Amino acid sequence: MTTKISFQRVFASILILSTFIAGFKIISFNEPKISLEGYQIEDGFELSVIASESLLKAPVSMDFDNKGRMWVVEMIGYMPNLEGIGEDEPNGRISILEDRDKNGIIDHSKVFLDKLVLPRAMALVYGGLLYTDGPKLWFVEIKNDKPGKKTLVDPIYAEGGNVEHSSNGLMMNIDNWIYNANYNFRYQLKNGKWLKEPTTNRGQWGITHDNFGRLYYNNNSVQLQGDFVLPNKVIRNKYFKPLIAEGQKLSNNRVFPIHQTSVNRGYQKDVLDEKGYLTNVTASCGPLIYRGGAFPNAYHQNAFVCVPEANLIKRNTLTFNSTQTTANQAIAEKEFIASTDEGFRPVNLFNGPDGAMYIVDMHRGIIQHKAYISQYLTEELSKKKLDTLQNAGRILKVVNKSTKLHPIPDLSKVNSKDLLVLLSHHNGWLRDRAQQLLIQKKDISIVKDLVALTQINNDYSTAIHALYVLDGLNALSFKIISDVLTKSKQPETLAHALVLTEHFAHTTNLAKIKLIFKDLQSQNNETIDLYLAICLNSWLKTGDTSLLSNLAQIEKKYADKQVFQEAIVSSLDGKEEQYLNTQNPSALLKNNLTLAISNRQKKELNLIFVKEKNAVDNRTKGLQLFRSICATCHGADGKGIQDLAPPLKDSEYINGSMKRLASIILHGLSGPITVNGKQYLLNNEMPGLANNKDISDQDIADIIRFTQNAFAKDGKNIAASEVKKLRDKKPLGGGVFSEKQLLETDFEK
Repeated sequence: MTTKISFQRVFASILILSTFIAGFKIISFNEPKISLEGYQIEDGFELSVIASESLLKAPVSMDFDNKGRMWVVEMIGYMPNLEGIGEDEPNGRISILEDRDKNGIIDHSKVFLDKLVLPRAMALVYGGLLYTDGPKLWFVEIKNDKPGKKTLVDPIYAEGGNVEHSSNGLMMNIDNWIYNANYNFRYQLKNGKWLKEPTTNRGQWGITHDNFGRLYYNNNSVQLQGDFVLPNKVIRNKYFKPLIAEGQKLSNNRVFPIHQTSVNRGYQKDVLDEKGYLTNVTASCGPLIYRGGAFPNAYHQNAFVCVPEANLIKRNTLTFNSTQTTANQAIAEKEFIASTDEGFRPVNLFNGPDGAMYIVDMHRGIIQHKAYISQYLTEELSKKKLDTLQNAGRILKVVNKSTKLHPIPDLSKVNSKDLLVLLSHHNGWLRDRAQQLLIQKKDISIVKDLVALTQINNDYSTAIHALYVLDGLNALSFKIISDVLTKSKQPETLAHALVLTEHFAHTTNLAKIKLIFKDLQSQNNETIDLYLAICLNSWLKTGDTSLLSNLAQIEKKYADKQVFQEAIVSSLDGKEEQYLNTQNPSALLKNNLTLAISNRQKKELNLIFVKEKNAVDNRTKGLQLFRSICATCHGADGKGIQDLAPPLKDSEYINGSMKRLASIILHGLSGPITVNGKQYLLNNEMPGLANNKDISDQDIADIIRFTQNAFAKDGKNIAASEVKKLRDKKPLGGGVFSEKQLLETDFEK
């Protein structure tokens, strides 16, 4: 028996070895076998785990390469413990995940880049990888799955701010520009040079676009926001900030979890309902407009939103018209995906080359940064041992049971003609990537084919894609644009064509374009009229004042539509007074033009043209100051250090008067001191910060705000102006405060 078993083992080993030598692929034992019990998904759909923590850790974003492989950003350093100590360690990475045995589950992972500091975003563009490392934005060429030449695109991309409020997204839009969440700049590699120019600051974490090219995003407490117009089209007037055309809340924030929820402010009224379930989003992120073409028609261009604090994903149906987009909960009081697994932390969503929807699940217990996490949530996570759920991570896949996924083509091997066909594919991911690959190939032989595609009218924006391929190839001409404007019957295509006429806004083209404008206005279409008003910005710069009458006609026609009025102010950059004096504008437009004139006189620019980097918010700055000044003695967790300093957490000095607390920080304290009924005999005194020229009144207010958030039962604040007044209220006799003086002083006077 023993001999037989040994022979079988040897034979099995030989069989495995010979299979490997023969070149056959064997199944990896790293494939995840994870139960999704406790996960609910909308009827007709299936959810599966295709990659897990044996192959990746703390994923926050991803992209697909031209072979269909997943590239994943792993932000391993984020909140490694409840105190957030060690988050600046260079332990982040970007990995390539593969399904080598082609059974639909990832079985192989290899690191492309490592030793990154809190990487949060990437995009496979221009044949290389655009990615973040700490505050910097880099582009690296890819050579046989290894990094090649690196180019520093932006040294201050994510400088300032907190990791939860730092620039991210890096999404290529249909207009060939790369947009971001939480940053007021966009990027493009054009003719060998990286371009960076201002754009509207959008959202907090994650960004997406629809087939037309409008952008969608959100922040922690607003589940879905969006622009009513194409990006950068209503910000031409640097002295006027549009308030209606961009950044609109599209839906309500109601959420329907299937279990009691542990969230940061769960103790506040109405945050949780009577059952302990979250009522409205508090950490929404990672929105996606589904454009995959492999779900039923009713799901086409739906907006999906991650709600990681409640372990669910929302689905919203979108309604479009020319000047407004609205969103509504798809199914009343029910989410697309909801789970009882409190480790399920969806943070980003993506369309895939096969038409499936992919979920980046960071899968961890702590998703709130130390700068913001309340004592309440800290205790909740600790009680549930969720703080121990670290170094996990998953990629999940959503498919529809009644429709088939698309075969994933190897785009690294297709020719230009094949890519042209993909511009009409019903999968938006394939259309977007085909557009970019055609530009990268620089194949001028396909120009005639692209021109033919500009006349196609379909729901997949084929003509728009073709126009931007021509633009990216520097093959767009005024004749091509003119033909589109006179022949196309699709308002969305005409809108983009009007925008692209701005490249050809010269006096030599004025006569023809004015005839085209006249014909387009006669069509009485809101979309066409809106983008005509927008594109006149460039044509007015030719000096032809007769074009003001075109704007005036549009203005009068849409006098009650604020989006139109904002677009007109944008186009009238520098010509506000001329319009006021000659066109008799409506009251709404007159007010907006007067505001722009006033702002110009005062040199008050729209902030996006001034701001270079994200500012550090008060609580993050307070955390930084606390760690550098206070934590050495009081401990990073505020629990104090034996024989050095008493605890801050839940102490009467933290929960009591803010003026008393500010006075201690300003003027110092000597022991002994009693905290929470226990006397601390301190051999040294706490020095005050009043004489430190590097510490401002606002800095002290920020320290207090952080301590109130992290260590107090009910957080309070103090203004910098109040801190300033307390500088002169020094302890009697000079020196630092004693406990006796603290108890005898009425700090509220």
